[in-house]
Amino acid sequence: QVQLVESGGGLVQAGGSLRLSCVLSGATFSSYAMGWFRQAPGKEREFVAAINWSGITTYYADSVKGRFTISREKDKNTVYLQMKTLKPEDTAVYYCAARPVQYSRSYYAEGAYAYWGQGTQVTVSS
Repeated sequence: QVQLVESGGGLVQAGGSLRLSCVLSGATFSSYAMGWFRQAPGKEREFVAAINWSGITTYYADSVKGRFTISREKDKNTVYLQMKTLKPEDTAVYYCAARPVQYSRSYYAEGAYAYWGQGTQVTVSS
């Protein structure tokens, strides 16, 4: 059974940094591309970033491009989201998701991901 567990969320001041981690268990890590999504209060969940199975190709939402970096570490079955220059509008619950490599749907689409973590809260104060 595939499980995803996020960590690293918290409260930070605007302009600060946080690094989120997500550990995948119960499956072969290289069989999945990985993504991060977020959901702010009263809003729909939105795409943040994704990385392909090998780590060579990354994708970002325009709102985080240049501030967030996604990476993966195969020996630890872990995907990271390094967040810098955080803004109050980055406040949300952040979700990690796993996309099987055989799926053909866009990395940006929620439906492309088969497994989801429980989420970790990120709060950016102004």
